[in-house]
Amino acid sequence: MPRGFLYILLLTALPAAAQIYKYTDADGNTAYSNQPPDGVPAQPVDLPPLNSVEPQSQGNPAPTAKAGSREQSEGTYEVLELKGLPTTEALRANNGTFTVNVLIKPRLQGSHLFRLLLDDQPYGQPGNVPALQLVNIDRGLHSLAVQVIEGETVVQQSPSVTFTVQRVHKP
Repeated sequence: MPRGFLYILLLTALPAAAQIYKYTDADGNTAYSNQPPDGVPAQPVDLPPLNSVEPQSQGNPAPTAKAGSREQSEGTYEVLELKGLPTTEALRANNGTFTVNVLIKPRLQGSHLFRLLLDDQPYGQPGNVPALQLVNIDRGLHSLAVQVIEGETVVQQSPSVTFTVQRVHKP
């Protein structure tokens, strides 16, 4: 077993107040122990204080940014908006199927997912790909936004885009 690994193992396995001793074993290898060995000169090792991280409380939801906010703070994105939707003319989708893209900066983080809101209602399954497909959307006026979610918590929502779907009408 490599000596560095043994040293790290000893450091993590021992309580914070334990003393570590460094010595040379019978084979000439440097060894570490929490007990000074009998009959072998050992030197105490001065260790820096251990780092510790307090777990975050589950009761505090992630901060929520205002729609369209460009403010960067923990848990939010500098840019979150939909691209690929016409706003001055109708979207021609003869079968009601089309794709929209999400512009996000920085990249989607960890366990965050995208969720579409079509006419203020969740649409489809959340995912982590910034190209989202809508299928068989009725013709007419609609609104669309994208949310970044973590579990059921909304981390951030894009501004809503209003657009019109134009479909071929078959009698």
